[in-house]
Amino acid sequence: MAVSFDLFDTLVSVDTPEDPAAAVAAELRDRGVSVPSDFGDAYREVHIDAPAGAEVPLPAHVAAALSSRGVDAPNNAPRRAVVAAFDPEVERRRDALTAIDAAAERGPVALCSNCSVPELVGRTLYRGGLRGSFDAIVTSVGCGWRKPDARMFEHVGAQLDVEPDSIVHVGDDPETDGGIEAVGGEFVNVAETPLSDLPAALESVP
Repeated sequence: MAVSFDLFDTLVSVDTPEDPAAAVAAELRDRGVSVPSDFGDAYREVHIDAPAGAEVPLPAHVAAALSSRGVDAPNNAPRRAVVAAFDPEVERRRDALTAIDAAAERGPVALCSNCSVPELVGRTLYRGGLRGSFDAIVTSVGCGWRKPDARMFEHVGAQLDVEPDSIVHVGDDPETDGGIEAVGGEFVNVAETPLSDLPAALESVP
């Protein structure tokens, strides 16, 4: 058996900007970018025609939003602004390490996280004391696909050298994390099976 874990709202809680567009705009201004007055509208529009299930990195979206208003942002400013805007305080969930250790006793363990912000997962793992806890780390911004798309779970399987139908995926969102069921794996919802109960739950999996 292989186990993969969602990150945000499963293993950790993080603070996120109440108004992401405003937070990104402020960081862009700090980097000398002339932010248009209607950047909030541009931020909420679709600018990149991505395939269904694909992840659009947030810096690429921000650059396209600025470009749609005739603004050029040089020197990698969109990426630096996005990374700075999403720089969270992190609280590891109680029993997260116990759950990961229990999964590791059964087989390889992966992190499988939807995240469009570069560097955010790495910072979160470091600040949450979870760095080094996984055999593989798969993010949507890294692999190009978002849960529930099957290709993300297939990528997890490839990283762990297992078939996707042997993966038990632990997460908080049935709509995204529950996508593991479409490839034959099993979904464990932490709203129904808290991390403290995961060791016993894994024992019952064939």
